[in-house]
Formats: sequence, structure tokens, C-alpha cells
Amino acid sequence: MKPRAILLNLAVGLIGLIVLFPLLWMLSVSFMTTGEAATFPPPLLPKSWTLQHYRDLFVIQGMGRYMWNSFALASLATGLALLFTVPAGYAFAKLAFKGRDRVFQILVGALVVPAQIGTLPLFLMLKSMGLVNTYAGALVPWLASIFGLFLVRQYSLSIPDEMLEAARIDGASEGQIFRRIVLPTLQPIIVTLALFVFLGSWNDFLWPLIILTDQSNYTLPVALAALSREHVQDIELMMAGAVITVAPVLILFLALQRYYIRGMLAGSVKG
Repeated sequence: MKPRAILLNLAVGLIGLIVLFPLLWMLSVSFMTTGEAATFPPPLLPKSWTLQHYRDLFVIQGMGRYMWNSFALASLATGLALLFTVPAGYAFAKLAFKGRDRVFQILVGALVVPAQIGTLPLFLMLKSMGLVNTYAGALVPWLASIFGLFLVRQYSLSIPDEMLEAARIDGASEGQIFRRIVLPTLQPIIVTLALFVFLGSWNDFLWPLIILTDQSNYTLPVALAALSREHVQDIELMMAGAVITVAPVLILFLALQRYYIRGMLAGSVKG
């Protein structure tokens, strides 16, 4: 191997180690005994490994319920987002209707508006509808993402018009075309969008904190933040909570990484 290649690999490895080190140390601290991480200098590995903090989280603090709340909300948000966004993105790309391009331009322009600006009006609207402190209210912001619509629309532009016209000539309805031709073709971007929505809804803190007032309805990030106020000095317990928050979505991302990369690369060059 050439010296230049060796230096490049070493540099990439060093950068990767720097990026991964906080995650690895977080995992290590979660197995330490109480107070061990507070010593100076902080140890890299536990002197004696323990699962006590994970037992405390699930048995005493009830983190299992909060984890289930997060999983249920993230799964429902993902399913509903795909249900609304995928057909809409395809329609904006391949179906002709009056005002299509103008409407799409307005929607894309809305991407520059910070989401926090709409938080108060959305909360007041849901309050008038009686959806505060309900999972339905927590799901509303994820039903139709403009960014997801943009992703699906850009990817749908890669579908050849000739293939769609041939299916119409053969007598296929628009529904049949969508199910049999469009959906299989859009698989990479569908997985990418699903991953975006699931990760976003799982990690979301601000909106569940605002809309869910009952502690039993808390999601994992909100519950962990509430727990940190009571156990701010218990670093090991907080690290264990961070591990159970990060680990599921990290595993999911690694499992679907190849679809994510394919979807993002294809969506960036089409249209």
C-alpha cells in the first residue's frame, strides 16, 4: 500500500474514532457503579461491570412504558407519513393537474420557514379540537412532510414516462400503475423517507413536551429529560437512559443504511 493511502486510512480511522468516542464512552459509563464516572480523571472502562442502572430504569422508573410510547408513535408517524407523502410526491412528479408547479413551488418555499414558528398556532388549533394530551395530536406534524414530498417527487421524476404510458395503453388504471410499477420503483426513497420520519419522531423532544401533558403518555426523550431533573448527579443512570434512547434508532439506521444511501444519492441527481 502506498504511503499516501496509508496516511489517508489513518486519518479516516482517527476521525472515525473521534466521532465514535463519545458514544463508546457513554456505553461504558452506563455499566459503571454509581459515582465512578464522577472521579477525576474519568475512567474509560468500568472497574466492575454492572447492569443495575438498566434495572433501575425499567423496574423503578418505568422506562419500558416510555419506550413503548416512543415506538408506537414513531411507527404510526412513519406509516401515516408514507401513506400521504408517497402518493402526493408521485402526483406532483407525473400527474398533470392545474396549478401543480405553482403549488409545489409554494410548498418548497415553506421549507425555509422554521418549524418552531408554527408550533403555537398548531397547538391552539389542536387544543380547540380537543387533541391536546393525545397521541393523535402528537402525530399531526408528521402526517405530511414537505421535505418528504420533495424527496419522493424528485425520485419519481426518474420513472420513464414511456413505461407509464405503455401501462395505460394496456388498460391499467392509475391505481394499478401506482401499486405495480411506481411503488416497486420507489422502494429506495420510501425506505429513506421511512427512516427519516422514524428517526425524527423517535428523537423529537419539543412537540411531545408541548402536546403531551400526562406523564404516562411521555415519549422516551421527554421522560429522560424529566428523569434528569431528579437524578442530575447520577451520571451513570443518565448514560444508561441515553443508551436505550440511542441504541434502537442506531441499529435501525445501520440495518437500512444501504437503502438510505441509494435513496439520497438518486434523489439528489434526478429532475
